[in-house]
Amino acid sequence: MKIFQTPTFHRAYKKLHKKSRETVDGAITALVKNPELGELKRGELPDFRVYKFKEGTKLWLLAYNYEPEYGLQLIDLGSHQNFYKKLKRGL
Repeated sequence: MKIFQTPTFHRAYKKLHKKSRETVDGAITALVKNPELGELKRGELPDFRVYKFKEGTKLWLLAYNYEPEYGLQLIDLGSHQNFYKKLKRGL
């Protein structure tokens, strides 16, 4: 499966500490194994799925899009605070 990342995801990922990157890498591995783990969004974000996972007590959200013939596209990464507003703005 091909994995693509948007510039928004890349910027958020490279700012993380090593331990946080390992947690995100584990979440991406889980998505590669089962791309439908994330919740399919409705309303203004119908094409996106969001996978929620924790690192310690912090909740992380990973927005992605999956097309079987195209692959997995990692769109954005962040904490819950203003995540969906930022995601809508980026459309």
